Amino acid sequence: MFEHPSERVDLRSDTITQPTSAMREAMASAIVGDDVFGEDPTVIELQEEMASIMGKEAGLMVPSGTMANAIAIRTHTQPGDEIITEEHSHIYIYEAGGFAALSGCSVALVSSERGIMKGESVRAKIRKPVECSSHYPNGSLICLENTSNRGGGTYYSQSAIDEIAEVARQSDCALHLDGARIFNAAVASGEDPARIVRDCDTVSICISKGLGAPVGGVLVGSREVIDEAHRWRKMFGGGMRQAGIIAAAGLYALENNRCRLSEDHVRARDLALGLQDVEGLKVDLESVQTNMIYLHTESPASGFVEKAAALGIDFLALGPDLLRLVTHLHITDEDVEKTINAFNS
Repeated sequence: MFEHPSERVDLRSDTITQPTSAMREAMASAIVGDDVFGEDPTVIELQEEMASIMGKEAGLMVPSGTMANAIAIRTHTQPGDEIITEEHSHIYIYEAGGFAALSGCSVALVSSERGIMKGESVRAKIRKPVECSSHYPNGSLICLENTSNRGGGTYYSQSAIDEIAEVARQSDCALHLDGARIFNAAVASGEDPARIVRDCDTVSICISKGLGAPVGGVLVGSREVIDEAHRWRKMFGGGMRQAGIIAAAGLYALENNRCRLSEDHVRARDLALGLQDVEGLKVDLESVQTNMIYLHTESPASGFVEKAAALGIDFLALGPDLLRLVTHLHITDEDVEKTINAFNS
């Protein structure tokens, strides 16, 4: 593993990465101030840099991608509204029902193929009060996820995003992109991040996944939207003080770790190819587009987890017959080979 003091091969998530020595040096030397007062120069630099990369006017640093999504939903909606999102999206599955508890929204779930929604499917789920004598909620926000976690790490084609963005415009809906792994999507698709999110009103970006920073994220959008989001960050408890030590890690990651994401994608593909003939496993190679591998098992998935753990390899069972393995900056070619051998033992 690269700069990670463990003999285990940890494929549970790209969130387990630890800052490298160079990143730690950047954090230790960061110039800081009180960010609640808007006085932390390193936070300001990260916000401006991320907004510039995404082609947006402003950014807001937050403790987590989940908070970024929660703030975006609250900024775009009113209690009683409805959000439209993919049926296995992170916002729906993994954020503790925050859209309901924090924003008072219901949710309309859209079916998809490998986590990727189509414009016509999104359109069919948008409800407006005027359509049914005020019986319906106001479908006011469409949420995309790129890459799609439960889709297997798949990414949206630009034409698919453009199609959904047009649906949003025609339906008077805001468009939010959960871009926790947006840089993986950009690397895999070859698209400029700013082009990918051009028609999105807000975008949440994690710095603590493939980019390798220890914590945090940034929400970007127009100046007006981010000014409103700033209020909700405060209300949700996301205001931090000398947060420049975190922002410095994000700046280091943007400069040094974006270009290496393709290495994670290559290793994920190599790992998937090496596992496709393992008895009792089914690999959907079409879904292995970035740094994730989802495996369906014929016997209980927990058995595979326990067997591999005994051999020093960790990954997750996400269901009785579903495994997920994620490559990241600590995974080497030797780790890939070791994992394939463990499955074949």
